[in-house]
Amino acid sequence: MEIQTSKKQFTFRGKTLEEIQKLDVREFAKLLKSKQRRFTLRQFQEIEKFLKRAKEKQEKGKKIRTHLRDILIVPGMIGMKIYIYNGREFLSADITGEMLGHKLGEFSPTRSKIKHSKAGVGATKGSKHKAKK
Repeated sequence: MEIQTSKKQFTFRGKTLEEIQKLDVREFAKLLKSKQRRFTLRQFQEIEKFLKRAKEKQEKGKKIRTHLRDILIVPGMIGMKIYIYNGREFLSADITGEMLGHKLGEFSPTRSKIKHSKAGVGATKGSKHKAKK
């Protein structure tokens, strides 16, 4: 009995990763859903400007840090490690093919998870009348 391990090739709307990476930002927009397509076509200059700046920083070996949380992820960003500001710190995100069409802000949450613990003195009405030693 022979076990075949075949790695499934990534495709986006029927196109392989190599085909997608050859596309221009505006050509890639035609493969997106309507909301992302309209956003990309309106902001394509801003996206191309970000891509150019990011590639220059990557060539120099610098970190790619950005406050632009509303930039749509396009094929030119695949493989980059981008540090996205969440309001307090820069969180890293490794861009993969599955992230295409999403915005950078989706991968840098602004709110942390609440950690509930035991109530301290003064936290509840019952603990107000407790004797302090």
